[in-house]
Amino acid sequence: MKETLLQVDNFTLSFHMYGQGLRRQDLTVISGLSMSLREGEVLAVVGSSGSGKSLMATAIMGLLPRNAGTDGEIRYRGQSVTEKLLKPLRGREIVYVPQSVNNLDPRMKVGRQVQGIYGTREQVREVFRRYELSEDVEAMYPFQLSGGMARRVLISMAVMHEAKMVIADEPTPGMSLDMAAETLRHFRRMADDGAGVLLITHDIDLAMLVADRVAVFYAGTIVEIAPREDFTGEGGSLRHPYTKALWRALPQSHFEPIAGRQPYAGTITGGCRFADRCPMAEEACHEDVPLRELRGGEVRCRRAV
Repeated sequence: MKETLLQVDNFTLSFHMYGQGLRRQDLTVISGLSMSLREGEVLAVVGSSGSGKSLMATAIMGLLPRNAGTDGEIRYRGQSVTEKLLKPLRGREIVYVPQSVNNLDPRMKVGRQVQGIYGTREQVREVFRRYELSEDVEAMYPFQLSGGMARRVLISMAVMHEAKMVIADEPTPGMSLDMAAETLRHFRRMADDGAGVLLITHDIDLAMLVADRVAVFYAGTIVEIAPREDFTGEGGSLRHPYTKALWRALPQSHFEPIAGRQPYAGTITGGCRFADRCPMAEEACHEDVPLRELRGGEVRCRRAV
């Protein structure tokens, strides 16, 4: 049986903020988040911008700012995630491909950053060839790179080591479709070799090329986790109304827009986050709705059958 690498249980993330009169306020941006990642699988996390996907990745990596407060639990290979646990693992056993290219050190040449402590120059050149980066890039500083080049450099840093877990946050913007597809196939190969890959993306089409399961994020929590094969046809195998609406909104589906908008952090009062936009909503939907197992997946919806 494949080992569970990452387990997130009822996780909540808030930021301490100070308003008028220096009164402290806690802005909750993620709540009730639960999911798991197993070795050998690609779990794609999809959802609209502002839903909290990138903050989830930052929390898992232990890179939150000082004004962050958390509740619930995150475990890696059965151990609670702490700075003491993560520090020797980051960049080696646990690899993070961040969304922002600002994570590159502006003072260090690119080749040296990719090589790191344990790599070799030949390994750097091999991975650069794979991502169509010339040897000249080794001697460049980050400010000399285009956005697409910088993102490929970040991915090169991730694949230099035999990681057990990879968190890739929007790794393909700025790439051609062929390059993006090839990049995701490389993450697929890493999973086939035994790593667990958490792929955060807004591009459902690309995710379908490599994912085993898809977690749908909405307003700071996961509303559904479904096998990739459920995303087909009219979406009849999907469970949550938001997931179905998201699927039908794609160009290759009916291209139907979803009425309303995602609620902002700080305006959520409880219950199903999608209730105000859902045609199936009833009074009970405004009460607590836990994530439950259903038809080989998981869903946070009282009406799902």
